Amino acid sequence: MAAFWQQRGRRQEHGGLGGVLDGLGSVFDVLLANARLVLGVSGAAVLAIATLAVKRLIDRATSPRDEGDPKAEQKTLEETWQDLALIKTTPKTPKKQRREDLSEPLLSPARPLVPDSRACSAPLGAPRVKSSPLRCLTLQERLLSHHSSRLAVPEIQVSLVPQLARSISTQLQNFLRSKCPELPFGRLFLSGALLDGLEVLAADHIHLMLPVVLDAGLWSLIPGEDTVVRNPQYWMIKRVDLGYFPRGCSPWDRFMVGRYLSSNVLNETLHKMLVASINWPAIGGLLGCAIHPVVASRELKLEVKHEQVELSITLFPLVEMEGKVLLAVPPEGLVENLWLESFYRAEVSRVKELDAGDSGARQRCLRLLNGVCRSHPTLHKLGGSPVTHVILHLSDSGSNWAEESLADRFQQVFEELVAYLEKGVLPSYFNPKINLFSGLSEEEIDEMGFVLYRAMSEPELLLE
Repeated sequence: MAAFWQQRGRRQEHGGLGGVLDGLGSVFDVLLANARLVLGVSGAAVLAIATLAVKRLIDRATSPRDEGDPKAEQKTLEETWQDLALIKTTPKTPKKQRREDLSEPLLSPARPLVPDSRACSAPLGAPRVKSSPLRCLTLQERLLSHHSSRLAVPEIQVSLVPQLARSISTQLQNFLRSKCPELPFGRLFLSGALLDGLEVLAADHIHLMLPVVLDAGLWSLIPGEDTVVRNPQYWMIKRVDLGYFPRGCSPWDRFMVGRYLSSNVLNETLHKMLVASINWPAIGGLLGCAIHPVVASRELKLEVKHEQVELSITLFPLVEMEGKVLLAVPPEGLVENLWLESFYRAEVSRVKELDAGDSGARQRCLRLLNGVCRSHPTLHKLGGSPVTHVILHLSDSGSNWAEESLADRFQQVFEELVAYLEKGVLPSYFNPKINLFSGLSEEEIDEMGFVLYRAMSEPELLLE
């Protein structure tokens, strides 16, 4: 048996396993030399320790043993256990790579690191730029910016809408003169915020006023508080002197209900004409647009579609008597003889007059408020007359309306509106008996008050 192990040892030295082991040793040497480049510092350390242990095992296997030493086999096993323990106790490479190791090439593609959402997203190694603090705009600056950038009406609408509406007005005027020559209608004219420089966001609606010319000797006005509705904002137009001028002496007698000129009957007659008697397709083809009367509406309304604009035109029969401007807009219900008093012309005239007197910013403030009300679903009923009357009330209190005080006045209007909503009463500037909130329900008043109350502390919320 001893001769067998000696002969096997000679073959291992001169070839066979010895040559293979020498080749493995050379491979290990190459790996160790390039381990830093391939595996990085930590990986190279682990590989070196493992390789050292394996080489020791190989050296012991190839070297001749002392047969007379009884502890040789035990010593070899102990050294082997130590080498294996050395491999097992070697600390593992941490999963989280160090910054300097990221530039080292890896043996296999590593799983991409998931960035912490709370950390900065800037790439590693990139120079950090010191961010400058954001400048907060004042309310005054935000209002001016909002007015110039968000509320401006597109130029094409400013120029095309009035032109289109006047052309339709001319066609309608010609039809009424040919169809109803006995009715003394006045000349149709346009009205609305667009023509007065107070329109905001979009010029998509305009009013067409149709004057009804009455003989002052045959008709008189009855105040609204003396009528069945007890509302000073509405009036009745009564036919007088029927004993001397019997029914038929006035061309408008055909629209009477009882002894009163009925706004509802007049509207129904005009509505039938707009829907059934006028050839709107032909007129639209002449003007380069499509015109459709709104059949289901109580209002006298036309929808106009042009390739560049879409427009809604509302027709209002109008009576001017005794310094009053009355529109054929009866309240909902059974009462059909009432005429609504309009203050629009007086409102615009007064606001412009005050601004001209002190170079004030009332018109700018009014445009801002109308823009807020028009874009907010809860506040849309406050736009127009209500906010205008609040501005006029504030103007009488001696407030400073210079442009540099625009933010203060803007907030003050909100405060005044909240106070009026709490009472449920907003008196008209031109007639304190009229409550401009009379058409609002309690639920609507509560919702408007809640929105405006929040806006008192954070008015910027309504500009978003």
